[in-house]
Amino acid sequence: MKKISSLLMAVAAMFMVSCGGNAQKPAEAAAEKLPVGVQLYSVRGDMEADFKGTLQKVKAMGYDGVEFAGLFNNDPAQVNAWCKEIGLEPISAHVPLADMLADIDKVIADYKAVGCTYIVVPYVTEERRPGGELFLQMVEEIRAIGQKCKEAGLTLLYHNHDFEFKKLESGEYGLDYLYSNVPADLLQTELDECWVKYSGLNPAEYLLKYSGRSPVVHLKDYNLEGEMEGDPYALIGLNEGEEKKSSAFEFRPLGKGLQDVPSIIEAAHQAGSKWLIVEQDEPSMGLEPMQCIQTSMEYLKSIGAK
Repeated sequence: MKKISSLLMAVAAMFMVSCGGNAQKPAEAAAEKLPVGVQLYSVRGDMEADFKGTLQKVKAMGYDGVEFAGLFNNDPAQVNAWCKEIGLEPISAHVPLADMLADIDKVIADYKAVGCTYIVVPYVTEERRPGGELFLQMVEEIRAIGQKCKEAGLTLLYHNHDFEFKKLESGEYGLDYLYSNVPADLLQTELDECWVKYSGLNPAEYLLKYSGRSPVVHLKDYNLEGEMEGDPYALIGLNEGEEKKSSAFEFRPLGKGLQDVPSIIEAAHQAGSKWLIVEQDEPSMGLEPMQCIQTSMEYLKSIGAK
């Protein structure tokens, strides 16, 4: 019996060698895949109409977690309970900077109760952008908010658009100035790769620049024909009264636009990112918002990223 057992073990070992370790590769590949969440602003109308039901549909699509853009008057503890019941990780929350400045303690308490790991500055108004009269003040405001978050066991992230890539008198991008003047233990990145590319930079290369400081990466695709005119932003209720975006610019589901999504995902692995977040500010191509995020998930599955 011992001889037979030894022979079987030898055969098994030879099989593993002959396969080049392929028997381990599926498990290794699965371990390398980053979890994928969705920014719920993408389906804000659905969230407002049926908060829990939309979370259930998001989970059924294959998403692992969610990034909030408001709780729609739901109790934070209840939201946490729904996430646990459904099996979604409450990753993070976009919270307007004005709300953080007004009552950061409440913001922290609410999203700790939800179970979030990160709180995100999603957007800043014109006077706080690079070159604006309050830009330097905004950097210090973010430093103070980051300190509060750190003390509470949360991490503050900054979500960029294209205007942070305006160069300062020093020749430095405003976004780089922010990250070089607020330490990494108080502020980390949430790079929106749509706006990185729209600004003329290589999204994968820019992500790698912030290796070790990019826990959450926004995957967003878009199409652009001709010159951009007007306001391209869709922003948690902050673009009311602004000029509507030109039809030349269109947000798209992943794989339907200009982005090299696989290169961004590879860079996210190399940068040590923990989450990929799908975001589509506005629906397109005749699809409803829920269909858009479903299409993005199907694309991620088709390239083996999910």
